Order: sequence, then structure tokens, then C-alpha cells
Amino acid sequence: MGRLDGKVAVITGATSGIGLRSAEVFVAEGAKIVIAGRRAPEGEALASKLGANCIFLKTDVTVEEQMRALIGEAVEKFGRIDCLFNNAGGPAQTGGIEGLDVARFDAAMATLVRSVMLGMKHAAPYMKKQGSGSIINNGSIAGRLAGFSSSVVYGAAKAAVIHLTKCVAMELGESGIRVNSISPGAIATGIFGKALGLSVEAAEKTPAMMREIFKTAQPIPRAGLPEDIAHAAVFLASDESSFINGHDLVVDGAVTGGRNWTQQQQGYVAIGKAFNQGAG
Repeated sequence: MGRLDGKVAVITGATSGIGLRSAEVFVAEGAKIVIAGRRAPEGEALASKLGANCIFLKTDVTVEEQMRALIGEAVEKFGRIDCLFNNAGGPAQTGGIEGLDVARFDAAMATLVRSVMLGMKHAAPYMKKQGSGSIINNGSIAGRLAGFSSSVVYGAAKAAVIHLTKCVAMELGESGIRVNSISPGAIATGIFGKALGLSVEAAEKTPAMMREIFKTAQPIPRAGLPEDIAHAAVFLASDESSFINGHDLVVDGAVTGGRNWTQQQQGYVAIGKAFNQGAG
């Protein structure tokens, strides 16, 4: 038996990275899913691979009517919606505050924040009728602490997602609906390449490189992987987390825990040497 047997889930941003891996893991755990993305060939290929328990619907998550249709598709095809994973996202403009372009700021906020709001808005009525449901929003450690993104806009947007999650959790929890977020740390996906201006095709080839770059970013000596977030999402979607609501689950290998032990100890050694030299 799978941990999600009998459940129906919607996963946005499922044509690559965390969303794609989540789709695979959700189906493996017994869920029926509707996946969304803007790239139809990739989405249709994934749906074909996963079989009858997966449907793809091309969706721009910033457009209300398309999000309404996405949620409705799950209910029409599978009879209910037990989980919504608001995973869709993307990079935002890099650089300092003085150089920010207002149009690009608004576009990033639409992709990263408005989409989350729209998903919750249109899933809530169905879940209220059922008296149950789990909404999972993709946050980021960049939304918890400054300095963990190349973009101040991205960090601000993810902070909004985390707090919006908590606000809606207080409301929908009264109807038996849990609303939580996941804040990934250094996960090896193509988003970093996209943020630095690579094409989508080129960016999707960078995760292997990112694994090497990120393997020393946190105490656990490897980069985070899309399946690390996918398994966290499965837990929050399952009945195992039935008393968890309004929580931001950090999955970062402790990169936000503080200074790494070895780095700290090396610092003390350097201070000791400086003291000895000064005493001489």
C-alpha cells in the first residue's frame, strides 16, 4: 500500500525539477494526480510515462481562469481533490534595489505569490465540502533569511508565501483543511541557471554541476535533491501529518542552522594563532 492511496493531488510546475520528481513520487505512493506546467511537450510526456493516474493540463498559474480550470479538472476526472502542491515558480530579477524593473518585479510576484493565492482560493471550496484537504506551498529558506537568493525580489516573494500560508492555515484549519509550506535549501535544479540568464534547455542541464557546487553548503555533505522535497510533500499530503497546520517545513540540510562546525573550529584555531603571535 502507498502512503497516498485513494488521494487526488494537483501539482503545479511539474514539467521539471521538484515538481516533476514530486509527480513521480506521488503516483508511486498511490495518488491520482493532475499536473500543470506551461511546456506542453514535457508535461504530456510525463503524463504518458506515469500512466492513467496522471493527467496533464497546460496552465499559466498566474491566470485565474486557468487555475480555476486546473482545480476543476481534478474534481471532474477523479471526483475530489485531497492535496494541492503549489510548486510552480521561477527566478526573479537579480541585482540591487536601485536597478529593479517594476514590470519584472510584478511578473515575479505574480508567478511566485499570486499563483499560490489562486491555487488556495480555488481549491478551498472543494476541500471545505469534503471537510478535509492538504495544501502545500513551496517556500524557500530565502524567504526566512536574507542572503540566500541572488534576488531580493525572490526572497521577498517567498517570505510572502510563507506568511500567506500561515494566515490561510488559521482560516481553513477550522474546516479540516491543513495548509503548510516547505522551504527548500540548496536543491540542485535548473532554477539557478535560469536566474543567471541561461535558456530553459541549457538550465535543465546544470543540476549535476549544482550538486558539486552545493555539496559543502551545509553540514550534510551533499546537495539537496528534488526527491528530498518530493518526500517532504508526500508526508504533508498524507494522513501521517494530520495535526500539522500552519507550519513551514525547512528541508535544507541545516544550511540555515548556523556556521558549519569545521568552519567554526578553524576560526578558533586562527584566533589562537593570532593571540600567540600578538603575545610574542
